[in-house]
Amino acid sequence: RLVRMQPSLVRDSEICEQNMLRLVGARGVITSGIGYNYFREAVGAESEGWSVLKITRYPIPVSLVRQIVDHCDELFVIEEGYPYIERHLSGLLGLHGIALRGKQTGDLPQTGELSPDLVAAMLGMPAPPIPDSIKGLAGRPPQLCKGCPHADSFRALIEAVQGDEHPVMFGDIGCYTLGVMPPFRAVHSCVDMGSSIAMAHGASKMGVRPSICTIGDSTFGHTGMNALLSAAAVDADITVFVLDNATTAMTGTQDSHTCGQRLIDVILGVGVDPAHVHVIDPKPQKHKENVEIIRRELAHRGLSVIVPRRACIHVKPARRAPVEVAVNGASLS
Repeated sequence: RLVRMQPSLVRDSEICEQNMLRLVGARGVITSGIGYNYFREAVGAESEGWSVLKITRYPIPVSLVRQIVDHCDELFVIEEGYPYIERHLSGLLGLHGIALRGKQTGDLPQTGELSPDLVAAMLGMPAPPIPDSIKGLAGRPPQLCKGCPHADSFRALIEAVQGDEHPVMFGDIGCYTLGVMPPFRAVHSCVDMGSSIAMAHGASKMGVRPSICTIGDSTFGHTGMNALLSAAAVDADITVFVLDNATTAMTGTQDSHTCGQRLIDVILGVGVDPAHVHVIDPKPQKHKENVEIIRRELAHRGLSVIVPRRACIHVKPARRAPVEVAVNGASLS
């Protein structure tokens, strides 16, 4: 049925009022989403001299594309993430012999996030001058908040792996991704939500040891559980840190559905050996004890899950109150 609907979906896309086509100059831009905002910021007042097709829905409106192709001598594609539009247009534009520039041509990076400066460089726009007031200022990379429980978790982890020649630590999407920065340098990869456990599992299959991963409680509930299930099924030789800060901190402290006792129930429910599931309290007073637990589980040949549990400092006091959890009948708070 969806296949039969495609022609009507294409027609609807062609007449969609949210799509915007402006034919002015010989240089044109095909863009979508936040890429349009980057373009406007990059060229400023000169944007009125550019031909622009802003695509707001799919399938791609082919007739609108043909109009801007026929009008322009050179086209740029600006889109965040995967070069979906650019890939779909390559065949069509090739028939017209028109230059198409974007991520596939190397004019924009295929990895990382776009920015107005990257777009300006591709379009040949001059870089904005650096104000004298900020010249020479030291860089200020983002950091974990003061008092963040993740900081104490990373301190314990870093001390525990001292002496290991090549510890590999896979990260995930969340506040804790900032563990990539000094002084921790405890995140060696960040791909997408839930990838940390699967990547650690794959690395262990290739002989990487210790293979460690860090994932937040809410990200674990989003896409991490299935990877832990696969790891538990074969007792993968990895150490998983599920950082339980009792909230979805990075996006505004929304409720997390996999924290506290429910998180432990899920971990045990997918088949992780209770003897190798530990809840630790990431505080300076417990640092030595936490390091010893981590070292013991790193030495274990098999799957271990360590849950550093302390609420984010930004959640309401009632949600920061200690919650008792149980692992294999033993109560932990």
